[in-house]
Amino acid sequence: MPSTDTKQLPVSAQDIAAAAQRLDGHARRTPVMTSRTVDARTGAQVFFKCENFQRMGAFKFRGAFNALSQLTPEQKRGGVLAYSSGNHAQAVALAGTLLGVKTVIVMPLDAPQVKIEATRAYGAEVITYDPKTVKREELATRIAAERGMSVIPPYNHVQVVAGQGTTAKELIEETGALDYLLVPCGGGGLLSGCAVAASHWSPACKVIGVEPEAGDDATRSFRSKTLQSCNNPDTIADGARTPSLGSITFPLVMHYVQDMLTVSDAELLRSMFWIWERMKIVAEPTGVLAAAALLEGKLDGRHDYKGKRIGVVISGGNADIKALCRMS
Repeated sequence: MPSTDTKQLPVSAQDIAAAAQRLDGHARRTPVMTSRTVDARTGAQVFFKCENFQRMGAFKFRGAFNALSQLTPEQKRGGVLAYSSGNHAQAVALAGTLLGVKTVIVMPLDAPQVKIEATRAYGAEVITYDPKTVKREELATRIAAERGMSVIPPYNHVQVVAGQGTTAKELIEETGALDYLLVPCGGGGLLSGCAVAASHWSPACKVIGVEPEAGDDATRSFRSKTLQSCNNPDTIADGARTPSLGSITFPLVMHYVQDMLTVSDAELLRSMFWIWERMKIVAEPTGVLAAAALLEGKLDGRHDYKGKRIGVVISGGNADIKALCRMS
């Protein structure tokens, strides 16, 4: 990994500790679950951090609340605009309601209907767009300028990353030191935040990011050490349909993450249904990216993980049950 001075990196363990204090009493301390069946299947001791039980059903609440809570009074009066395929949308909408901040969310037309409906139910105004013809960042910037609102992006934001990092902090506090930590990756907010946290609270832990095979921009960026992109990837993991890592998350991933892996949609669905059926955990496809890498043997031949202590983040549970069951 590059020898970047950590003092020059945008997010520190101290930022994550401060975020944890802000989130205390607002975010849920989600459960850590284990499975003898998973341990026997993988030959490791596995700890699942179940962010599907977080408020609004995903880790995204951590970053959204941390970011919105630090807006100035003037910014809060002006309101917040966010763009998201679903979980960040719901997180910003809920955080806005809790903090008394008006929220507008830009969402793609093909976002899961359950996520669009939930975002409205949490109190946000939803503006939809066609992802095939419109770039969400450009649309969001224009609307925010017209309305005088602050933009809270889904991952490329220091306070969002710090909030997401509290996921790993809590996990390690409960389990003790880990040998590996597997984390889903879209734009890298959760991955980079968790990697920063692991480096401080479990320094020997190797952090591995997992993204969908069809949207492998972070993996290519990691391997080439140059920022790569992927335009509107076609994957069942809607929460990972991001174009690229960001200017904040990319250097953090390069400094703190040890490896990147990908899983196919077929592997994602197979693992998701297995987790539903055997562990009784309802997770969405994006939420099981990290679990799929472990269950599908993606670490084999790359990492000596047998007999080791492995943390796995299940990042969300906002599954469109009817749509997913048609794919089974």
